[in-house]
Amino acid sequence: MFTSLSQGNHSAMNPSGPALYDAVLLDRDGTLVEDVPYNGDPEKVRPLPGAREALDRLRAAGLRLAVVTNQSGLARGYFTERDMHAVHARIEELLGPFDHWAVCPHDDTDGCACRKPAPGLVHEAARALGTAPRRCVLVGDIGRDMAAALAAGATGILVPTPVTRPEEVAEAPAVARDLPGAVDEILRRDRAVRPVVPRTGRAGTVLVVRSDSAGDVLVTGPGIRAVAAGAERVALLCGPRGRAAAELLPGVDEIIEWPLPWIDGSPEPVDPDDMRQLTARLAAVGAEEAVVFTSFHQSALPLALLLRMAGVPRISAISDDYPGSLLDVRHRVPVGVPEPERALSLAAAAGFALPAGDEPGLRLRADLPAPAVDLPAGDYLVVHPGASVPARACPPERCAEIVAALAADGHRVLVTGGPGERELTARVAAAGGTDLGGTTDLAGLARILAGARCLVVGNTGPAHLAAALGTPVVSLFAPTVPFGQWAPYRVPTVRLGDAGAACRDTRAARCPVAGHPCLSGVDPARVVAAVRRLAPG
Repeated sequence: MFTSLSQGNHSAMNPSGPALYDAVLLDRDGTLVEDVPYNGDPEKVRPLPGAREALDRLRAAGLRLAVVTNQSGLARGYFTERDMHAVHARIEELLGPFDHWAVCPHDDTDGCACRKPAPGLVHEAARALGTAPRRCVLVGDIGRDMAAALAAGATGILVPTPVTRPEEVAEAPAVARDLPGAVDEILRRDRAVRPVVPRTGRAGTVLVVRSDSAGDVLVTGPGIRAVAAGAERVALLCGPRGRAAAELLPGVDEIIEWPLPWIDGSPEPVDPDDMRQLTARLAAVGAEEAVVFTSFHQSALPLALLLRMAGVPRISAISDDYPGSLLDVRHRVPVGVPEPERALSLAAAAGFALPAGDEPGLRLRADLPAPAVDLPAGDYLVVHPGASVPARACPPERCAEIVAALAADGHRVLVTGGPGERELTARVAAAGGTDLGGTTDLAGLARILAGARCLVVGNTGPAHLAAALGTPVVSLFAPTVPFGQWAPYRVPTVRLGDAGAACRDTRAARCPVAGHPCLSGVDPARVVAAVRRLAPG
């Protein structure tokens, strides 16, 4: 049995250079140097402990560096542009060169597009460095830094200081103790998606597994594409709730639909005859190996046992529990890793990597089936009020208020939902939207989302569908699961909702707190502001 600890190393299957990121963007005051309010004096520059060594590690890894900093002291006349450049020259003298400095000279009252939490500085820095925001990490010490990163589609890592508010820490997608710790995480995540053991030649038939809901299948897409890049044929075992999403994934040649009672949230009793039939069906695939993808709270071992009984000679899976002879590659992943990267790291541990040119984001097949209804024309937003898990759905009355606020702001709003959500969508759309509830399947919803300026949705499958299409997401995120693991991946996002609510990290399917306070308190005006930030007119 080979045990992988998600460290990884370079492989001949990978292009040279960074796998996940091209650049690291850094806030200045409180992240690189001590925060001296409105500092225009280079003699007051004091690097934070370990900053130079941490930056040199990033440079040695081939990552480009930029500083993204709000400097409202310019607008207020506290120092001149010449003073600011002298400060920056001193910072480079102490910390080494940066490839770009992106500076917002405005005050909050100026209404610019560059002052964090707006994403303008992230976009500027990415352009200057010849990359895209989704291939950048922003490291900063306050919530504005994280909001700017998310709104641009970049990765955010918070390094709290005494001035960082507790709610900013709770809302952050990732938290490190300091800048060296953030660099450790950046480099670890980048290594983890590179194959540990290089492959020679292509595998034959590989069985990949991802049971659970549509969103779970969608976030596993990058890992499945990595397997497909190194295999002649890929068969995907999924559950009934994930079948529609499986049909949208590139790289899948065959789909086997089968409910797994140790995975499903409302399982039927284990039926020995059903397990025998499943084992026979798995044997019929003729797979040379299997890669069993799971969520962070699920076990791959029950299925691994059936795969062994089906004669699959090589099995890879994530398992904190000792697997005995059930696994050939036992992979372990730290808590908090985004689910798409978790899947990619397992594929890498099994020897598979995305080919050059395939971004490690979510993606759908290019040949989506034609929708059953006419696609809407013109400019529109989508509000999707339902969720596969009730605890993650925004209350209907609040969704209706959001639709009314968006309509009052001049937006055309489409309200979407599945066949079982017609009553919900009708109620929400009555506030000023167009009701499309029950009129489309998942592929049809994808077509609609592809043309939308923005999607307003809870933490549920359509959020990941939008991410696969590059459609910005206003995420009404219930904190029952970690945001860093389940946020819309590498797509412009604004997070709303109480991140520190009592339901945090409970994984509750139904809200354990009366009144659903994490989402019932979402201000519709903040949704309107979020749409303006993500999809300006």
